[in-house]
Amino acid sequence: MVEEVQKHSVHTLVFRSLKRTHDMFVADNAKPIPLDDVSHKLKMSIKLRTDYGSVLHMPILKENFREKDSPNTGDLYGHKQYPANQGQELEYLITGTHPYPPGPGVALTADTKIQRMPSESAAQSLAVALPPSQSRLEANRTAAGVGDIYRHAGIPERAQPPGLSMALMEAGGNKNSVLIAKKAPTMPKPQWHPPWKLYRVISGHLGWVRCIAVEPGNQWFVTGSADRTIKIWDLASGKLKLSLTGHISTVRGVIVSGRSPYLFSCGEDKQVKCWDLEYNKVIRHYHGHLSAVYGLDLHPTIDVLVTCSRDSTARIWDVRTKASVHTLAGHTNAVATVKCQAAEPQIITGSHDTTIRLWDLVAGKTRVTLTNHKKSVRAVVLHPRHYTFASGSPDNIKQWKFPDGNFIQNLSGHNAIINTLAVNSDGVLVSGADNGTMHLWDWRTGYNFQRVHAAVQPGSLDSESGIFACAFDQSESRLLTAEADKTIKVYREDDTATEETHPVSWKPEIIKRKRF
Repeated sequence: MVEEVQKHSVHTLVFRSLKRTHDMFVADNAKPIPLDDVSHKLKMSIKLRTDYGSVLHMPILKENFREKDSPNTGDLYGHKQYPANQGQELEYLITGTHPYPPGPGVALTADTKIQRMPSESAAQSLAVALPPSQSRLEANRTAAGVGDIYRHAGIPERAQPPGLSMALMEAGGNKNSVLIAKKAPTMPKPQWHPPWKLYRVISGHLGWVRCIAVEPGNQWFVTGSADRTIKIWDLASGKLKLSLTGHISTVRGVIVSGRSPYLFSCGEDKQVKCWDLEYNKVIRHYHGHLSAVYGLDLHPTIDVLVTCSRDSTARIWDVRTKASVHTLAGHTNAVATVKCQAAEPQIITGSHDTTIRLWDLVAGKTRVTLTNHKKSVRAVVLHPRHYTFASGSPDNIKQWKFPDGNFIQNLSGHNAIINTLAVNSDGVLVSGADNGTMHLWDWRTGYNFQRVHAAVQPGSLDSESGIFACAFDQSESRLLTAEADKTIKVYREDDTATEETHPVSWKPEIIKRKRF
């Protein structure tokens, strides 16, 4: 037999609901507990005796008493203090003894305690007896005053300014301790780099120039564009040498092999092509990606090609057999960039899911996932000499250490969508953004030594100012950028600049590096 549910009035139900809500929120756990003065004073007195008991009897530095009006002031324990060298500049202050009982076995009380105070003449004679150099030495080896200790005793370390974090150090090998201020770490002075200036603008494409690569012999470079063509240009003169057609959508990645006379390209048509540059024809296709292919890279020591795609995967291809060796799955959004290196980890990918993954090439599995970025990672660059790399995102540029992806530092200030990064052996890092700005950084210190915003070519809209790719040539003396105004811009270092004419406007600021 089913029991009937007891009926209540609306008033009773509302009251019960209010009571439950009240019980739920009556305990405000976030509210700080009020400070009890008696407990706090007891805690401070215990801390003084345990941490600083060995130095409380020592002479007290005059600096701690400059605020006080009376020369004969007492410390927290009721000791009377006598100024030495009255009428002269004070070098030190002399205190009396601690209270002590009149004999062994006698309890120390207010009635039985004995406390000896030096007379005025004794204080004066003691001051005269110490030569100035000796008094200086004693002052340097003197502990901070009780008042100063009391002021610092209960303050948490993080509440103190960076330059005043106190440390106890042994002075002169004895038991006397001094409180000294630690110097806060400062940013090291950055290496001076000459500024870069625009010296050539190359036009010829009919759409956005999306990718760029320089061939290993440094004679020519290749670009891919939204006009579906691949163009090869003479590096010295900037003249067009050859146009290759075959893609049916935007060309998003190009790279020239250093191991064979091949050019590899990929595009939004899901195609990955291998071009034979002796015949200027496509000789291989690599089929497998399910969506647009956004980037590619060649392994420096083995015949392996790695591509990344909007289908959230990166694929490893055998260049000769066209076989897909591995499909690197794990990203949850489009993979925007991929880089290869000979050392472990051999493959690095950056994705629109805000993560960077370091991959094990042999196993085809993720080795490390870096989740520090808060926005899409569109660019990754490996340093040519150091075992480090950088990643670019709209939140900031981050530097990492191989092989485990340990965080080094943030390079903040390029507040735009960063499409591309490039670095040379001299430690010049270049970041190019969607709004047409280009920032140049010192790799070691993260100092931004130059900002460039080149004008768009005549006939283009200001909104067509955007940098999609950039690369240094093999000599690292020229910088090429692929831009949204359908041009390739070439920069070089200003030979006339010196450290005197273009000084580093750097200040040794205290380092405030974010951990993430």
